[in-house]
Amino acid sequence: MTKEEKIKYWTDLSERDLQVAEMLVNGKQFLWAGFMCHQVIEKIFKGYYTALTDETPPFRHELDLIAKRGEFYEMLSTEHTTFLDILNPLQIEARYPAYKDRISKTLNQAVCEKIWEQTKSLHQWTKEQILSIK
Repeated sequence: MTKEEKIKYWTDLSERDLQVAEMLVNGKQFLWAGFMCHQVIEKIFKGYYTALTDETPPFRHELDLIAKRGEFYEMLSTEHTTFLDILNPLQIEARYPAYKDRISKTLNQAVCEKIWEQTKSLHQWTKEQILSIK
């Protein structure tokens, strides 16, 4: 696979997940909407990581770790890094029954709509970064 094909792979996955996340927010499936928003950013970050390094992204889910290893964490705004702190727990806690009830209680329509808007914003910013180095 060429570098461009790898980047396209990750960006295409993130685009599909973005559509799924929107459906979940609109369908009031808040726990899974949060999980999918995390997936959107994880995959677009892995595309950016690939664009910058031409290496396989780390087999990790922590968004800040991916950004740091890809050496683009410092490029993120404070708003973006704060948002990563909100998203990171959603990928693990949504997977395990012991955490589902706890995290579900923190998610509602307003919270998920805000997460959705921030996801779209960070996704777009990251896509623009990828395009700027092609």
